[in-house]
Amino acid sequence: MKYYAADVVFPIAGPAIKKGVVAMDDQGIVKGVFNPGEIDDSLVEHFKGALIPGFINSHCHLELSNLIGVVPRNTGLPTFLSTVINERGNYDTKLEEAMAEADKRMYENGIQAVGDHVNSTVTAKIKEESPITYHTFVEVMAMNKDDVVSRIDNAKEIEFHFDYKHSSITPHAPYSGSKFLFKTLKKAISEDNIISIHNQESDEENKLFRYKKGEFLEFFDRMNFVMEDFRAQARNSLQSFLPYIPSKNTLILVHNTYTSIKDLDFVDRMGRSVYFCFCPKANLYIENRIPKIDNFLLGGHDVIIGTDSLASNDTLDILEELKVIHQEFPDLDFNETIKWATLNGAKALNLDHELGSLEVGKKPGLVLLEGMDTFKLNPKVTVRRIR
Repeated sequence: MKYYAADVVFPIAGPAIKKGVVAMDDQGIVKGVFNPGEIDDSLVEHFKGALIPGFINSHCHLELSNLIGVVPRNTGLPTFLSTVINERGNYDTKLEEAMAEADKRMYENGIQAVGDHVNSTVTAKIKEESPITYHTFVEVMAMNKDDVVSRIDNAKEIEFHFDYKHSSITPHAPYSGSKFLFKTLKKAISEDNIISIHNQESDEENKLFRYKKGEFLEFFDRMNFVMEDFRAQARNSLQSFLPYIPSKNTLILVHNTYTSIKDLDFVDRMGRSVYFCFCPKANLYIENRIPKIDNFLLGGHDVIIGTDSLASNDTLDILEELKVIHQEFPDLDFNETIKWATLNGAKALNLDHELGSLEVGKKPGLVLLEGMDTFKLNPKVTVRRIR
């Protein structure tokens, strides 16, 4: 048994404890969380800062780790997408090394689990050997009716290479999938298949669905994508595709940069549970804008945090994402936002039985936020893995 104490302990499942103590066995399983004075001080290892469980990175693209610095900033989403598609093959020789380094850095940065999107099997070996728990989302894209069945079959073949307990098939985004794809996928997946879909990352997505106008039409032309089956919906993308997502499946909506209050009201009226994933650094990189987080809090919506990829970010570091959020929204309470980065993410990925909080019987990792001796997150705080 080992005992770890810090200025503040955030168990997540309960209130923060000043001068708290965390007990873990040699396997990293939590055996108790104690108030000061309950454990013989001679047995305790003391740290300056705050102790938390390992972070959950709820959205990532590990297979794009070789594209750091390749895509210019602030291009807008359609140009960003076409650049990634055109450039990713030019850096394949660096891919394996880049993915291994990204995986290593994420673990060092206190990340215990990752929701990772793929279009291929290239990340399978790294995930199998990593100390990080990965849930792999195999993306499906099909805008033409004739392509749908073969694309779903191909996604199932890719999924076979990953841990079957922690993998699922998901639509990539509203703008890359037809109504027929959503309807067919609904019949092809089981109820325990977690769905994670890119949502309203750009206002151009809403323009496409409302009016069939905007930069996405130019993007489709550049990529030689045929959009003959697409019709303007006269409403935002979220309101257009959400009715076709099976209601019993856990749903993660990623980015939400241009999700409006009316969109959130639409979600609420449908009466379904949704996790809204924010990746603020990537949103600033691509669109120079982040979501209006206050709107999501008004309705009590479940929030989680991701990093997106190194094509749209310079780090895969959840602490850095939290810093951006607190800088943009200084009135937010760290007691709440730390849940987004830990327990909420674990719940979204169906990993909360083991990860996300310092509770007896869990093996969530133990991370120190150095330089944090209060309940406030400041820009100078750094992360250090303890267990």
